[in-house]
Parts: sequence; structure tokens; C-alpha cells
Amino acid sequence: MKNCTEDDMLQNGIVLFQLIIYIPVFSLGIPLNVIAFWVFCCKLKRWTETRVYMINLMVADSFLLFALPFLIYFTKYNHPIDKLCYTVWNIYFTNMPMSILIITLIAIDRYIAIKFPLKAKILRSPLKSASICGFLWVTLIIYSFLYPKFQEKPGQFCLRKQSIQPNYLSLFSIIVGYFIPLGIVIFCSVQVIKCLKKKMATSPHETKLMQKAIHIVSVNLCVFIVCFSPFYITLLLRFAVDVAGACSLLSEVRASIQICACLANSNCCLDAFCYYFAAKEFQEFPSLFPTCISMRSTMNQSQESQPTTDQVMT
Repeated sequence: MKNCTEDDMLQNGIVLFQLIIYIPVFSLGIPLNVIAFWVFCCKLKRWTETRVYMINLMVADSFLLFALPFLIYFTKYNHPIDKLCYTVWNIYFTNMPMSILIITLIAIDRYIAIKFPLKAKILRSPLKSASICGFLWVTLIIYSFLYPKFQEKPGQFCLRKQSIQPNYLSLFSIIVGYFIPLGIVIFCSVQVIKCLKKKMATSPHETKLMQKAIHIVSVNLCVFIVCFSPFYITLLLRFAVDVAGACSLLSEVRASIQICACLANSNCCLDAFCYYFAAKEFQEFPSLFPTCISMRSTMNQSQESQPTTDQVMT
């Protein structure tokens, strides 16, 4: 098994870049997530699907914030693989995928509320949302604990893969953990935007609400793509380098992964902005989503009663 050496000057530059990104993310992320917890746990009176997803998202983002100082430390120093390493590993590689999956669930929930409005009462409920989140938490925690055991030989230092032996389990994680959710989020967001654009506005106020809703869905989609895509694309590039055995490219690819990881990890701060205001704004749209639902029901020529606003994304 071939190992490749690291460029110490490059690693020092990456540490400086991490400090520049992570210090404001950490400083802003803590109060923003505390405020979000307060809003979604205490301020809101009713339990909805969105509220369940948001609380789980804030939990995942808070754990990611906790891991950031350790990521800087592990990059700066050659920390051995020990209990601390495995603890941070499990926290980091459980909560980043969980954040991605919860954002995916939020997009699916919006889509169901519009695409299948007459079945939404059956398909959606806070209890079902909580059950899905619980299942994902258990699955990801078990996977994060088992993942290191399937590696042929762990690296010498924490969170550093020094060999160029291809890891096909890593490829599976990249595809299932991001690229499939990415396709789902894009599809659901586009469908929601199409519905909102088809809506015939009957008043300037309604037009303004429609534009706000389109803006929120569009911004959420863009943040998701911009934050996570570079990181997972560079992980794919690392897999390709391992398959090709290109040791000369490994140092640059490692640096790209660590830089793109900073962007991906900053999402734990941006989520507090995007989804707090998303939930706040969607509460102002009681006349918007029912109209989309009515359009869908008319197309289906259904005689069933319309769902209440409580069934739709808040």
C-alpha cells in the first residue's frame, strides 16, 4: 500500500484559511442556532412537520459547530488516531450527512404539500416526520461507528487518509449521502417554483407573497448547491486520484478537500439564516399554497375536500 508525503507549507496555509472561515462561522453560528432553538422549541405553539425538521437540523448544525475547533487542531498537528479522534469523527460524519438529509426532507415535504395535496393529510404528520428523523439518526450513528472498521488500514494521523488505496465504501457514501439528495432537492424545488409561477395573482399583495416564496425556495436551493457541491466533487476527485495512483496530485487534492470542507461546514451557520426566515415567511402565505393546491385539484377533477393550511408547509 503506497503512502504519499504531505506539503507542510501547504498545510499551514490551510490552517490559516480554516481560522479565517471558522472563527466567524463559530462566532455567528452559536448565537444564531440558540435563537433558532428558542424560536422552534419555545416560540411556536403548534407542532408541524417543518418544526420537527428544523429542530433536528439545528441539533445537527450545533454538533457540527462543536467539531470545528477540533478540525483546525487535527489539520495543524499530527494528532494520532485515539478516542478523541474517533469521537470527533463520529460527530462530524454523522451530522454533516444528517444536515443534508434533513434539508432534503424539507424539500420533499414542500413538494408533497403541492403535488399531492389531497393525500398530504395521510402522507404528512409531525409524528411521521419525527419517526423519519429518528430512523436517520440511528442509521447514520451506526454507519459512522462501523465505517472505520471497513477500512483496510487506518491512516497514521486523525482525519487524514495517507494511502492511495481506493475506498469504494467512500464512493458509496458520496453518492448516497449527497448526489442522490442533491437530485431530489433540485427536482422538488423546481416543481414548487413552477407551481408558484403558474399561480395567477389576484392582488398586488398576493403577487408579493408569491415572489417571496419563490425567492426563499430559490435561495435555499442555491445555498445547498454552493455549500456542499464543491466538497463532494473534490471527494470524487480524491477517489479518482486514488484509483489512478497519482501520488503527485494528492497534496493538491487534499488541500482542495480541506478548503471546500470549510465552505460546506459554513452551512451550519447559513442554515440558521435560510430556514429561520423560510419558516417565518411561509407562515405569511396562507393564500398562496392553497391556491396551488386548488390548481392541482382542478386538474385532477377531484371532488374531495381541500386540505387545511395546517397541512401545508408553514
